[in-house]
Amino acid sequence: MPTPLLRATLVALAGLPLAALAQSAPDDSTSPTSSHPSASSASSASPSSASLPSSSSAPQAKIAAPSTSATQATESDGVPLAPIVVTAQRGAQPLADAIPQTTRFDRQDIDDSTATDLPGLLALAPGAQIVRNGGPGSNATLMLRGGSAAQSLVLIDGVRVDSVSLGQAQIGQIPLSQIDHVEVVNGDVSALYGSGAMGGVVQVFTKDGGDHPPRFHFSLGYGSYHTQTQALGVDGALDKDGKTTFSVDLSRYKTDGFSSIDPALAPAANPNANGYLNESLSVALRHKFSENWDAGVRFFQSDGNDSYDNAFGVPTDVNNLYSKVRQASVFANGKLTDWWTTHFTVAEGDDRSVVKTNDVYNNRFDTNNRQYTWQNDFKFAPGEKVQIGYERLDQSLDSDIFAAPGRHVNSFFAGYAGRFGASQIQANVRRDQYSDFGAANTYYLGYGFDFTEHWKVTASYSSAFRAPSFDDLYFPGSGNPSIRPERSHSVEAALQYASDSLGVLRLTAFETRYTDLINYVSTQGGLFFVAENVGRAKVQGLEGSWSGHVGKTDVRAALTVQNPVDEDADTDLVRRARRFASLSANRSIGAWRVGGEWIVSSERNDNGVKLGGYGLVNLSARYNITKAWYVSAQVENLLDKNYELAYPYNTPRRSAFITVGWQQQ
Repeated sequence: MPTPLLRATLVALAGLPLAALAQSAPDDSTSPTSSHPSASSASSASPSSASLPSSSSAPQAKIAAPSTSATQATESDGVPLAPIVVTAQRGAQPLADAIPQTTRFDRQDIDDSTATDLPGLLALAPGAQIVRNGGPGSNATLMLRGGSAAQSLVLIDGVRVDSVSLGQAQIGQIPLSQIDHVEVVNGDVSALYGSGAMGGVVQVFTKDGGDHPPRFHFSLGYGSYHTQTQALGVDGALDKDGKTTFSVDLSRYKTDGFSSIDPALAPAANPNANGYLNESLSVALRHKFSENWDAGVRFFQSDGNDSYDNAFGVPTDVNNLYSKVRQASVFANGKLTDWWTTHFTVAEGDDRSVVKTNDVYNNRFDTNNRQYTWQNDFKFAPGEKVQIGYERLDQSLDSDIFAAPGRHVNSFFAGYAGRFGASQIQANVRRDQYSDFGAANTYYLGYGFDFTEHWKVTASYSSAFRAPSFDDLYFPGSGNPSIRPERSHSVEAALQYASDSLGVLRLTAFETRYTDLINYVSTQGGLFFVAENVGRAKVQGLEGSWSGHVGKTDVRAALTVQNPVDEDADTDLVRRARRFASLSANRSIGAWRVGGEWIVSSERNDNGVKLGGYGLVNLSARYNITKAWYVSAQVENLLDKNYELAYPYNTPRRSAFITVGWQQQ
């Protein structure tokens, strides 16, 4: 656990008020204040990730306008400005201009939700299903557009943090308290990001500094299951000119939890409550050397201690999983000429886990992703951009269960984005050369057409792949060093309406076909199961999404109707629902902000066990006592539904939480 690190950081934070006092009071016209915690990070359009060009420096746009004219819009126009996203084309663009289905959760969306970690927030995204093996901190998986957990790529500030052993990220160990905003891109985008981007990409942007004197904030919370939360942070500028900005945030989450497995379904499981402790830290520092150059560092670390149940142990077993997810990066962005900008990043993403049973060491897995990215953007003509880049990825595993050789990946990618009148084009290609199995080539071809000021149609065709994980290749008794990557091809068409009055509404039809899926095939009379490329699957569906407002009420809605089929067994893919949806609405009324969420799902098949459909209602409220102080409350599972996300795991019943916070003005 990172207790010494947290203590050292708290000591450093204690000295920062001196830096604030050394600066003169900011001019009100340039440094607006807010009672919103982490207001400085929430107000930025979209802070850059470590490996992508900054979107905070990109102008925001009127929602309905095409990008050629939208980039000229400013706040002085007196109209609402659209959010900027960077993940859909590895560069800044208005959300309404993104050709792939793209979702953005900003800091206000995060505070409005009742979620405390990344999986809870992603449950509100179109096409996204979340499965948990118990309560907070337990194993959580994301399935985008019917893909498996290993077929959706998760990035933190542009850096891979997935386990090279399992091939998926520990999303349950990423607390929302460290996040500024999240972008979700659905569909095959391996041509932009490489392996794993079959169902889509989730990019987490940690908090960034702001151009104002350092401002502190903290919060304390308590709720059901003896849940306790503490958060403390500071962000701002270290000089009067605002050229050096920083952010430091610490958070702690502790809960007694509930029994992860129902003993009536698995008598060998321990019936005691399974608690969870998480401590996390994020740090960002950026310096602007001139109008054309800036550089900085980012660091994120989350340490978790999760008590879990084992259905195949004995009822007295106490099992603990100690997890660490960490990202560290150094980046530089520069404008070499009027038409050439460059972005360079050196980063490392770690996933580490240690398992103990009855406080006796069991095993450990330490995995590492070392990433070097060099991206260059060329603007040769108005409305057109060419992108060329190189990426190096070194992956390694250190475990006492099995050994594996290091993996080295050299990747070259190129892209084109252009607009010609009402037409919009996006094309991307990528080649990933692996040291263990060879090369993988992928592409993305997208087209959009604005047939009125507000209405738009898009279409795309793309390919993706997933490299075999180290478990697939080398795990004793089941690994197969000769297996190939999983492949997918996807076709998509969408109809979109965007306006300042309603926001962005989109209806997307898609079909993804998976081939060479890695399944574990029985050998030697069922004694062993060995990885083989034998699986085929097809997912067809419709996604509806809406992010906008009705009057002064902010609304977010998502609906997915899909047909996720295992073509070998002619059955639905495991734990995939054919229909699921979410709706959230939030409104500010004077000093109050109130809201609610409705999350529903149809029945699912879990390896022959039928999981029933469910509907959950969550409520939230916040009251600003003063400009600095606030109190908030949440009620989850208001109707006290008994439901399952995975067999035979329990889910939380009705619970309530209250938080008191302060934001320096």
